[in-house]
Parts: sequence; structure tokens; C-alpha cells
Amino acid sequence: MKILHAIIFASALSLSAAPAPAAMQDGGKAPIKDVWKPAATPKGGVSWAVLEGTKEKTRKGKDGYIYSKPLFTPAVKSLAGKRIKVAGWMTPLDKGAKQKRFVLLAYPPGCPFHFHAMPNQFIEVLADIPFPTDERKVHVVSGVLELTGQDESGIFYRLKAASPS
Repeated sequence: MKILHAIIFASALSLSAAPAPAAMQDGGKAPIKDVWKPAATPKGGVSWAVLEGTKEKTRKGKDGYIYSKPLFTPAVKSLAGKRIKVAGWMTPLDKGAKQKRFVLLAYPPGCPFHFHAMPNQFIEVLADIPFPTDERKVHVVSGVLELTGQDESGIFYRLKAASPS
């Protein structure tokens, strides 16, 4: 098993160290931007770099599960309870053409370098106005930021009273 983990780790390192071929759009005529970056910060919005500054303190419970608590930076703490704007990719939590509750990811859902989003790389969104379900585009969301995770749920951020911006 250790050998398998070492092979997977070495493969991941070699992929991340190798330069990626230029992605193409418009039938291969024009290169597109690197899609493996966090969503761009909207004008007047909060960058994912700020949110990713939160560190994670973990412990292993008696039940064998790993529990996680946030260690928020002063910059993140200053945003608590304020209406913020952030951009990201939607992961729907319900079926249907519109979503009132979903997860907003910092990185595209197909990103091979962020296969499992860390707790500082996503926000649970509770929307007042339903968003069209679309996992392929970046959504700009405005809402009141709630800092969570002290219950060791692994969810650090929640946007309440959210709406499309």
C-alpha cells in the first residue's frame, strides 16, 4: 500500500512540475487562459487568496474520523457578518434548474490539482434568489459571510442571504 501511495504522489508531483500544453479554444486557433487558477476576484469582491489564508487544525477522534477546525486570519475575521462578493464554480446540492443552496468552489470542479477542495477553498451558499444551475461557468455571488467550523464540521464559510451579483 505504501508503494501505491508513493507512486500516486510521484505522479502528482511530476504532473504539477511539468509545463501544461497551451489549451486551445475556437477550434484550436486561440489559446485560452489557464483554467486551473482560482476564480478571478470580481470588482469590489474578496479574493480566494484571502479566504485560503485560513489554516486548518485537525484531530483524529476516538471514532477514527478526522475532525477539522478553522484558524481564521485577522483579514478573514474582519469580513465576518459583512456582505461580500466572491466568484467561483457552482456545485449543486439539489436537483433542478435553479439552486437556493449550493457550494461555491474556488477552483474549477475538474481541476486535477484541487480534486478535493480544502475547507478554505469553498463556501456553502444559502441564496434568497435562486441561481440557475450551471456548473460550467463562474458565478459571482453576494451574501453575508458567516465564519463557521468551530463545530468541527469541516465547513469554514457560509454565505447567507446570497444573490447573484
